[in-house]
Amino acid sequence: MININLLSVSSLPKLNKLRKLELSDNRISGGLEVLAEKTPNLTHLNLSGNKIKDINTLEPLKKLPNLHSLDLFSCEVTMLINYRESVFALLPQLTYLDGFDADEQEAPDSDPEADGDALEDDYENGEEREEEEDDEEEDDLDEEVIDDEEDEDDDLEGEEEEDGVDDEEEDEEEDGEEDEEDEAEEDHPCGQKRKRSLEDEGEEDAEDEEDDEDD
Repeated sequence: MININLLSVSSLPKLNKLRKLELSDNRISGGLEVLAEKTPNLTHLNLSGNKIKDINTLEPLKKLPNLHSLDLFSCEVTMLINYRESVFALLPQLTYLDGFDADEQEAPDSDPEADGDALEDDYENGEEREEEEDDEEEDDLDEEVIDDEEDEDDDLEGEEEEDGVDDEEEDEEEDGEEDEEDEAEEDHPCGQKRKRSLEDEGEEDAEDEEDDEDD
């Protein structure tokens, strides 16, 4: 909420999970106790460019135990003697004031804690995506295996049907060959001679029977 002519933060909604609040370049001069009620887990607060004049105006921020970075650039309070020492004494939970710690060491460009949370979220999201991709790959592999098994079953059934057809054709061919051989034997001269000899033997047997009857 930067440079929107705010006079106070009394209308701020309840934001328990809020960690960073930007209120720079407004017209806030007090009423900071609302922050302890509405945003109890703040870690970063930027009030630079507002109308804060006294150290005591900052006293309600003592109720923000997680606050470790406070910016008051361009506020009149920064012109007071021993300003930094007084603020660090009033708010012992602070690590950085106006971008520097109590030993005048500059704060890092980014918040390691916030970045760590973001990295952890990215890592968890990445793990979830990898697990989903692995599950999809496993599903695809299972489908391929099932398709391969079905294809093999179809091939086996097709081969069995072909074998059955081939066996029937072979049996029919063998029967046809046997019939042809029988016909060939009958048509062959030897076969005809055999047939005649059987007929002659039959006639001789008939004559012998007649002779026996005459006797």
